[in-house]
Amino acid sequence: MIDVLVVDDDFRVAEINAKYVGKVPGFRVAARAHSAVQALAAVQRGGIDLVLLDHYLPDQTGLDLVHRMREQGHGTDVIMITAASDVTTVQQAMRLGALHYLVKPFTFTALRTRLDSYAALRRTVDRVGGRGVAGQEQVDRIFGALRTTPAPSSPGLPSGHSEPTSDLICGVLHRADHPLSAHEVAVRTGLSRSTAQRYLRNLEQAGRLRLSLKYGDTGRPEHRYAWVAP
Repeated sequence: MIDVLVVDDDFRVAEINAKYVGKVPGFRVAARAHSAVQALAAVQRGGIDLVLLDHYLPDQTGLDLVHRMREQGHGTDVIMITAASDVTTVQQAMRLGALHYLVKPFTFTALRTRLDSYAALRRTVDRVGGRGVAGQEQVDRIFGALRTTPAPSSPGLPSGHSEPTSDLICGVLHRADHPLSAHEVAVRTGLSRSTAQRYLRNLEQAGRLRLSLKYGDTGRPEHRYAWVAP
C-alpha cells in the first residue's frame, strides 16, 4: 500500500480528497493535516510515501513546506493539489521536485490518473532499481511512467464542473438548517459567487436541490437553494 498524507487548510476539502484517495486501489490515507506545521510533523514521524499538498496554508505556503522537507532530508514524494495556477508557482513546484500539479477544481478521474501514474512510477523504479545501474532505456521508462493524458469530464457534469466542487456545495446545503442563497454558499465554501451560482443552477436542474424565491421590499427576488433528500 502507498501511504498518503492529505494536506489542505479546508477540513471539508481534505475530507473529500481523502475519500477520493481511498477509492484508488493500492492507496490509503495515513494522515490528514491542515497546516504546514501539522504536515511537517506527520512527515517527520515517518511512514508517508506521498503528500497531496495544497499551496495555500494558514502558516506558510505549500512550496515553503516542500523546501523545509528537502532541507531536513525528507525525500517524500509530493503532488500539488491547489487553486494556485500562476506560472511562477508551477515552476517553483517543478524545481522542488513535485511529481504532478493538479489545479482545483478537479474531478476524481483527474486525481486517479495522477495517482495511477505515480504507482506506475514506483513499480518501474523498483524493477529498474534491482539492476543497480539504469541505461537510457530504463531512464526513459522511469520518466515515461509519469505521463498522463487529459482526464475527461465526469459523466453527468457539464464541461468545467468537477465532482469535488459539487460535493462541497452539496455538503454545505445538506448540513444547512434553512435554504441558502448563492452568496451564502460562496461564503461557506470559499468559492466565488459566480462559481457557486453556476454549480447551484446545474444541481437544481439535476433535481438534487430545490429552488425557492425570497421576495424583499425592492428589487428582484433572491434565489435560495435547499438540499433534496434522495
